[in-house]
Amino acid sequence: MQNYQAPKKDTLFVMNDVFDFESHYQRLGFNDATPDLVDAIYEEAAKFAENVLAPINAVGDTEGCHWDDGVVTTPSGFKEAYAQYVEGGWPSMAHPEQYGGQALPYSLASAMAEWFSGANHSWAMYPGLSQGCIDTLKAHGTEQQKEMFLHHLVAGTWTGTMCLTEPHCGSDLGMLKCKAEPNEDGSYRISGTKIFISAGEHDMSENIVHIVLARLPDAPAGTKGISLFIVPKYHVDEQGNKGERNTVKCGSIEHKMGIKGSATCVMNFDEARGILIGAPNRGLNCMFTFMNIARIGTGLEGLSASEASFQGALAYAQDRLQFRSMTGKKNADGPADPIIVHPDVRRMLLTQKAFAEGNRALAIYCMQLVDETLYGTDADAKQLADAKLSMLTPIVKAFLTETALETTSHGMQVYGGHGYIAEWGMEQLARDTRICTMYEGTTGIQAIDLLARKIMGSNGELLKVMQTEILTYCASIREHQQFNVMANAIQSHCDEWAQLTGEIGLSAQQNPNELGAAAVDYLMYSGYVIVGYMWLKMAVVAQQKIDAGEGNKDFYEAKLMTAQFYFDRLLTRTRSLVSSIRTGSDNLMNMPEALFKV
Repeated sequence: MQNYQAPKKDTLFVMNDVFDFESHYQRLGFNDATPDLVDAIYEEAAKFAENVLAPINAVGDTEGCHWDDGVVTTPSGFKEAYAQYVEGGWPSMAHPEQYGGQALPYSLASAMAEWFSGANHSWAMYPGLSQGCIDTLKAHGTEQQKEMFLHHLVAGTWTGTMCLTEPHCGSDLGMLKCKAEPNEDGSYRISGTKIFISAGEHDMSENIVHIVLARLPDAPAGTKGISLFIVPKYHVDEQGNKGERNTVKCGSIEHKMGIKGSATCVMNFDEARGILIGAPNRGLNCMFTFMNIARIGTGLEGLSASEASFQGALAYAQDRLQFRSMTGKKNADGPADPIIVHPDVRRMLLTQKAFAEGNRALAIYCMQLVDETLYGTDADAKQLADAKLSMLTPIVKAFLTETALETTSHGMQVYGGHGYIAEWGMEQLARDTRICTMYEGTTGIQAIDLLARKIMGSNGELLKVMQTEILTYCASIREHQQFNVMANAIQSHCDEWAQLTGEIGLSAQQNPNELGAAAVDYLMYSGYVIVGYMWLKMAVVAQQKIDAGEGNKDFYEAKLMTAQFYFDRLLTRTRSLVSSIRTGSDNLMNMPEALFKV
């Protein structure tokens, strides 16, 4: 496979030119986060992704992780790469100085997460889970708990997990049975089994801090009776020193379709000592601090796969000779033309490129919103950012991962039969990415969250907030007449979006199944419109750069052409989604269960 290259140029284009992160950082008080500093950090991050992580990606897939009586060994090179990651100070970038962090913005660090995942998805999951653990402790831990755990977690010498689901409950956490019984000293004995715990056990850090959902003895049934606990692999005293081994052990690791270098563990808690974090029976509320950030992170994993697959497919299409162009020879001295001359190969490559770059813009836009919610001082601006983020998070998680399934499939298809062969790396991308639509809540769960909880739950107010921004922008660029067709397309989609929402809401009053029947198509429709808005913004900026004679003209012209492709061939997919939504739920629900048989 073509060597992975971190998309630094495109990331900085979106951050600097489209969303003006320099002013954004200054307004939030990050005066040290100048464009020069960001560029220098990203230069080193790109080197780490390309030179350290990418070379061991295939190794992780071939070797996988190994389990022996509770001990998990990661693939060759993973432990050493993690040591370099810690030594380079990467784990501490976006965390407070009082815990050893560098106090840089969330967005600055998160943009690099795409690159690390693109270079080596399996490896990137180990530090990725730690960030959510840190955020949960910062938001809900006591000062003593923070002192005990955050210094080591921020430094990266300890890693973290989130232990949520159990064998019988899947995503329905109201069914979980893991129990927490109080000790006389105020701690708790945690007992039960958790499954699908990424990085639950490994050999890369000195300690692992598990954030665990469990029930207190007198807890009410369902989700209202869930509490959250800190359960470290090794006991930790009040000064943050590591002690004896706790009674939590990895029972096995899963044998998976992909991300084989990431240890997915069954974790057994046998009266393990834990500490309550947050209020009793409020564990789910605390957990969503972790989950919302994790869902954006999962969207970044999908984005990273789209980028990596595009890079591999593009290099192959430029080199592979097959057949002649329909319009005459393009490679007169060779036996055939490179396959990039063929329209269908172009269709696949441009689809990959349009999703990778459009989805990146959406992800970075959401990172900017997260910054506002974390560091902003204007109450109204924080509330507005939180409202937009509430709506966009399920879209980022689901749309970026569902489109990644398509782009990685195209990557294999461009290679033809070679795409199915392991040595090229394209089939690994497809396998690794398949999980992204499922964990942190499946696409269906994200869709219900968007349509039922966020849109209908707010009586459409969250949709209005997002549409107001989009329509205001479309009105603001009317003097750029060359973009009127695109702006009109986005505006008409916004009108249709509101109309669809009203139709679904009315139907659901008569039959609640209408929400579930429409949800996934509604989410995908929303994703296509939002990413279309991102492409419109990028196209306008690209033309402004060309008109001003700034930067790389070829880069900006490619933006304009890719934007046109998106509007012509991808945004138009909303037509079939609208048709599907309007068929209602009867074609799904009329068949009696007894007829579902072979």
